[in-house]
Amino acid sequence: TWPSYRVPVILPQSTLNLDKPQFDAEARLEVVSPCGPACHKSSPLPTYEEVKNYLSYETLYANGSLTETEVGIYILSNGGDGSRGRSRTKRQIYGYDSRFSIFGKDFLLNYPFSTSVKLSTGCTGTLVAEKHVLTAAHCIHDGKSYVKGAQKLRVGFLKPKHKDGSKGSNITNSAMPEKMKFQWIRVKRTHVPKGWIKGNANDIGMDYDYALLELKKPHKRKFMKIGVSPPARHLPGGRIHFSGYDNDRPGNLVYRFCDVKDETYDLLYQQCDAQPGASGSGVYVRMWKRQNHKWERKIIGIFSGHQWVDMNGTPQDFNVAVRITPLKYAQICYWIKGNYLDCREG
Repeated sequence: TWPSYRVPVILPQSTLNLDKPQFDAEARLEVVSPCGPACHKSSPLPTYEEVKNYLSYETLYANGSLTETEVGIYILSNGGDGSRGRSRTKRQIYGYDSRFSIFGKDFLLNYPFSTSVKLSTGCTGTLVAEKHVLTAAHCIHDGKSYVKGAQKLRVGFLKPKHKDGSKGSNITNSAMPEKMKFQWIRVKRTHVPKGWIKGNANDIGMDYDYALLELKKPHKRKFMKIGVSPPARHLPGGRIHFSGYDNDRPGNLVYRFCDVKDETYDLLYQQCDAQPGASGSGVYVRMWKRQNHKWERKIIGIFSGHQWVDMNGTPQDFNVAVRITPLKYAQICYWIKGNYLDCREG
């Protein structure tokens, strides 16, 4: 069952204009970090001021202008926020390749696969509102600078490719999947948390590897809501799911699911098979929503990439997803809705 969280409130306090960025970073499709689960769990808890700084954010506009917004964090009294704060304490295919390529417009154009979109910088994103796409921060910013394609960033939606202007005949050979093409929509503005920009994928940066894109026009597709990430032991079967545009299967949407192996307050460690290009995919689960009496899928994390971790001299590797904590939920929800009152239930 989806737990109900009381979410803190994150509100903008002040906004400054920054110099126009250079857009000179190379787009990296994966982040590699040496700090594994034990290293993350042993990190000291951030102070209130540090968290405020990490959750402050930059907004990049289509015309190249850039602002920085400082935020305030407020806990509205209502019996706590429900998040049981634990102490915060190149191979990407594991054995048998368990990824599924999704073919055929019946699947690709239907929920939940239809919520996966491709970024012009090479990553994946997920539709989370009428005009908003959630992705990984490293797809548009390398921690120091915006990547080359960030100013003219576009989001690609898979559509059937009809030859001769026909609407597709009914006698297509089922063994031959229908050809698909991307239809692109420009991005109007992009939000990236300062925790990523300052962190540059060091111990803390990985925790803030997420970004929200606002499109210039609505995409008119069904989208997936975001939710606060429950503890791994509460996930159905301990499993997560995500679909992305892995580099080694160009033009294919690739779906996978796997068990969560470990977690920290901000990260999920798993060994889902993935290749660069899948970064930014929304990690989701399907659970029972008691209030609405129905099953509901929600995005609880963003797939970030690969980590080699030295475990007592033995290298061990994980794929890492950034968890949507109550604070991150409040921030992303505010970016989407612009009103904290719509963001009180995680």
